[in-house]
Amino acid sequence: MSPMHRAEDEPTGPAEPFQDGAEQSLDAAERELGLVERQLAGAQEELLRTRAEMDNLRKRVVREVEGARRYAGERVLSDLLPVADSLEQGLAAVAEDGPAREGMELTRRQLLAALERHGVVQVDPAGEAFDPALHEAISTQPATGGQADGTVVCVLQKGYRLHDRTLRPALVVVARAADA
Repeated sequence: MSPMHRAEDEPTGPAEPFQDGAEQSLDAAERELGLVERQLAGAQEELLRTRAEMDNLRKRVVREVEGARRYAGERVLSDLLPVADSLEQGLAAVAEDGPAREGMELTRRQLLAALERHGVVQVDPAGEAFDPALHEAISTQPATGGQADGTVVCVLQKGYRLHDRTLRPALVVVARAADA
């Protein structure tokens, strides 16, 4: 073989190390790119999770602030309920006609109107079905006159609700079936 012919068939020595080095650099760059892509995907997932957590936190804070605003006066309003009870008892003890009764009735109406403006509603369940969420049974008595079992027969103390919460359950006597 002639030296000219040999140079065409065989690669020269310096070209191979350059090619191997380029392939190694390309492999290293691809590995690094894969690592960076995984880190980016992880960061994007973490960002989505953080956004969801922030959105949930914002919604929870809005609910809590609304609840705090809605029930802010609960203790003060509860403290006024015995005043309403006293006015009711006073009205029961006063003569039907007279200035004292008129004054007490007017005061009672004003108090109930003020409570209603703040979301307090009186619960007077006479004749209704007993509801343990709204009523507290003090005793039972046999059903008479067509009363159904579990019906409120007598209200000893009216209850009150603040929006959807029971401030004070009504104290009641409940009818029970004669065979119970």
